Amino acid sequence: MPKRVLQGTVTSDRNSQTVTVLVERRFTHPLLRKTVRSTKKYRAHDPGDEFKVGDVVRIQECAPISKSKRWEVVRA
Repeated sequence: MPKRVLQGTVTSDRNSQTVTVLVERRFTHPLLRKTVRSTKKYRAHDPGDEFKVGDVVRIQECAPISKSKRWEVVRA
């Protein structure tokens, strides 16, 4: 099964080797037929502490790194 890749914006780089990425997805509401925006935050592994707040990055699924990290940052 291929690994999922998502694109989002870095909202926090406070922790060492970790960034928080806000991913927004848009979909049509099944009943109202209106476009709805839904957001979710993911914690991703950033080994070099390269990415700062506001950067647009791509994250990819990986094996669990810690209790909350199951994603890693791929080159933006």
